[in-house]
Parts: sequence; C-alpha cells; structure tokens
Amino acid sequence: MIVSWCTEALGCIQTVAKGARRAKTPFAGKLDLFFEAEISVVPSRKSTLHTLTEVVVKNPFVGIRAKYVRTQSAAYFVELLEICTERDHHEPELFELLRRAFGYLDANDPNLRAISHFETELARIMGVHPKDAGNASAARNPAFALGNLFGKLPLSRTPLLKTLASEAKTKITENSI
Repeated sequence: MIVSWCTEALGCIQTVAKGARRAKTPFAGKLDLFFEAEISVVPSRKSTLHTLTEVVVKNPFVGIRAKYVRTQSAAYFVELLEICTERDHHEPELFELLRRAFGYLDANDPNLRAISHFETELARIMGVHPKDAGNASAARNPAFALGNLFGKLPLSRTPLLKTLASEAKTKITENSI
C-alpha cells in the first residue's frame, strides 16, 4: 500500500507500507485518511518512495468523518497541498497549516470563510501574495493566484464551494423564517 504523508520534518512524502493489507499487520487501524501520527521511515536512496516501518496514531480527527462536507473539505485541503508542494521538500508551515485546518474541521462545519482562509494562508506560505499580484483577479482571490502559479486547482473545489454556498443560503433562509 502506498501512503502519502505531510510531515513536519520531511515535507510531503510517499511511503510504501509493506504487508499493510495482510490480516495480521502492525499497521492495522493506523492507516486511514486525515490521521495525525508519528511515523518511522527508512529513506529510499533510489526513489522518492520511502519505506514505512512504524505508525503511532496521535489524533484520528474523528470529527472530520462526522459529516460529509467536513470530509470533502479536508480532501480539498490535501489535494490543494499536493498540487502546491514538491515531494520531500521540507516546509514546516505547511504541516502546521494542515494540522490547524484538520483541528478546525474536527470540531466545526466548514464554511466559505474557512476555505478562503486556508487558501489565503497557503498562498502566503507559497510566496504568492495576492495583494502584490499583477492582476486584479489574483489580488482578490488567493486560489486564482495559486492556480496561476501551479497551473491548476483541484477539481473538487467547485463542488465544495457549491455545497457550502447552498448550506449558507439554507441557514439564511432558516434564520429569516
């Protein structure tokens, strides 16, 4: 099984978890989406695919799995991070940004402001300062700036924003009745 990780010390890496699909594996229950864990890795000398040797779950962020929109938002954050980072590039701020985002989603439902905040912080870390950008669209929208810099944004962004906009309209309607 190949597992991607965003780590504080190594950056975004990929590992191979040998034997992870066997019935009696030391990885049982420890390889799931959106977990914070301490991992041990044997670095590869020939490729960017390292060998995973141990996993200790620190925070499973169970609240992210409580609602589909939370899971959808967490997946978008991970996809956006994968587009914007190079493998094995050490960037502790990215790890901390993702940890904070998961902590938020663990306890709260996402909204358009939360998505925008993540995109703005990622743009800042990546050195894309929207207010300094040459065109007005990039200045107003950090996601646009990231998309221009990296050539694309995750396809999951549009359905996520539609879902959040729909939920916001529903809340406004409920509050006004």
